[in-house]
Amino acid sequence: MPSHDGHGDHTAHVPAIAPLGAEADAQQGRDDNRSRGGKQSRQQGQVRRDKRDVHGWVILDKPIGMTSTHAVAVVKRLFQAKRAGHAGTLDPLASGGLPIAMGEATKTVPFVMDGRKRYRFTVTWGEERDTDDTEGKVTFSSDIRPTAEQIRALLPQFIGNIEQTPPQYSAIKIAGERAYDLARDGEVVPLVPRPVVIHDFVLTEQLDGGHSVFEAECGKGTYVRALARDMGRLLGCYGHISALRRTLVGPFAEADMIPLEQLEALCDRAASGEGHLADALLPVETALDDIPALAVTRADAARLHRGQAVLLRGRDAPNCSGTVYVTVAGRLLALAEINNGELIPKRVFNLTGLTASSARKESV
Repeated sequence: MPSHDGHGDHTAHVPAIAPLGAEADAQQGRDDNRSRGGKQSRQQGQVRRDKRDVHGWVILDKPIGMTSTHAVAVVKRLFQAKRAGHAGTLDPLASGGLPIAMGEATKTVPFVMDGRKRYRFTVTWGEERDTDDTEGKVTFSSDIRPTAEQIRALLPQFIGNIEQTPPQYSAIKIAGERAYDLARDGEVVPLVPRPVVIHDFVLTEQLDGGHSVFEAECGKGTYVRALARDMGRLLGCYGHISALRRTLVGPFAEADMIPLEQLEALCDRAASGEGHLADALLPVETALDDIPALAVTRADAARLHRGQAVLLRGRDAPNCSGTVYVTVAGRLLALAEINNGELIPKRVFNLTGLTASSARKESV
């Protein structure tokens, strides 16, 4: 579980990631050769697959053992999409929600990454490891095992606005280098504690004396592995993460997730005319659930589409300021700022191509 498990901006622990990452890079290279219809591919009799415009979110229930980079490459290939990216790295040894943005949805990625995340994870007591998960080497050990009462008494210290020191195997930059690169080279570097917020943190199950299951809801920048490490130290027994599942990322919950096997099966059905890949997509604006929506006329929409500001007048003009997402005839048009009675476009969307189907929930 050697990555930035608390939020998705980082990758870590190169030893575990490298094999799958290299596989993903090699696979992407093969995909690029096919999409370009290169000379070598044509000589081998491979059919060129033209990439297309696909707009929306796929919330992949990422399987254990796959890097986030590889997962994006696989989904991008299934959809033959021109553009795709994820909204938060998930460890190779972790499962759960990996939001993959395609096409114009990539413009809304920051709104998902800034949202809350919820994790279900198991801590194994008695050993601290250099990666703070099962992939690392044991650095400290103890015969002490905590009781459920001791654990519950400790948890309030981790709820609210706290200071957290990132793991040695993290993507924090030290003098221009990633901490996990320095750690892999044997360097122990001082990492400065950073403010993070934990909204909720509960012990859900005490499996036995050596394993406890938790759920935590946290803000951007939180490392779940650091929670295990710090609890173990305070309890005097040491600990590390041995299982991790992400159950919430911003507006996306477990009900929105689709397993890779199910997505591949849907792709096969679509290829035979029995289904449609749009059924696996969520609309681009799903990422904007916490942002007010503002409907405009077609005339105003035309101005916004050209990058021009629109004056908000009349009785129906919103009496507010800040970011809104703009719609015209029920269709997403732009992200904009309201300032001094003006609607100023910041990101304009062009949703020509494959978009989400309203039948997704019933079809997937």
